[in-house]
Amino acid sequence: MGPIDFLIHLFNFVLPALALGLVLPLAGRWLGGSRRLVVRYWPQVGVCVGAGVAVLLLGLWGFGRDGKMATYGALVLAVATVQWLMAGGWRR
Repeated sequence: MGPIDFLIHLFNFVLPALALGLVLPLAGRWLGGSRRLVVRYWPQVGVCVGAGVAVLLLGLWGFGRDGKMATYGALVLAVATVQWLMAGGWRR
C-alpha cells in the first residue's frame, strides 16, 4: 500500500468520528434553545472527534477489524455522552 492509499484509508477510518463530531455540537446548539453552553464550538468538536477516534481504535483493536455495527453504536453513545457533559447537561 502506498502513502496515498494509506492516507485515504486513514481518512475513511476517521470519517465517522469526524462527521459526528462536527454535526453533534451544531445540533446541540440548535436543539438546546436559549440555554447557555459551557464550552465553545471548536473545543467541543475537538473533544468529540477525539473521543470518537478513540472508540473507533478500541473497536478495531477489540474486534480485529473496523466497520462493526457494535463499534458504530459505541461511537454514537460515547460522542453523545461527551457532548452532554461538555454542554453541562447534568446541571438541568
